Amino acid sequence: MQAQITFILEIDKLKRVLRRNTLIDGSRRENDAEHSWHLGMLAMVMGEHAEPGVNLDRVVRMLLVHDIVEIDAGDTFIYDVVAVEAQEAAEQAAAERIFGLLPAEQAREFQELWEEFEARATPEARFAKALDRLAPIMANHHNEGGTWALYKVTASQVLEKVAIIVAGSATLGAFATELVEMSVARGHLAP
Repeated sequence: MQAQITFILEIDKLKRVLRRNTLIDGSRRENDAEHSWHLGMLAMVMGEHAEPGVNLDRVVRMLLVHDIVEIDAGDTFIYDVVAVEAQEAAEQAAAERIFGLLPAEQAREFQELWEEFEARATPEARFAKALDRLAPIMANHHNEGGTWALYKVTASQVLEKVAIIVAGSATLGAFATELVEMSVARGHLAP
């Protein structure tokens, strides 16, 4: 039990990891813990848009652990090409350290969930990753471009991420494409 408590105390640090994205109302930056919770809820609400047979409990579990590595590795802005290149090694080391705080069986389970999410090799992982990409698109669409405007992100850059959404859910991919198009039409996203 002590190892589990140590892990729980450690992951409280996720609340301190600030993301580039703001809350939907634009009032402040979102933290990783809020992001993970929001994605879990998104999975529960939008589960009907996953491929038939997708295990939503597994999706939610993946979403709860997917950003824990950012306690050590930090949040990487997906449009920062240089930072994204260095991300994989830093996150792998973080996964080994943080999940390694748990008893061996749980450590292995959490590590496997994280690796499955990163690899996007299963329908559950593709749906989880789709939700992870959809949430910031929704936020930026609803807060007049948010980080897109701040960091001069273009529609073509966002549409590259929409391809990941399409791989996890054609329906949510079409919705994301529509949000991008509306954002461009409103002048909140550069063409």
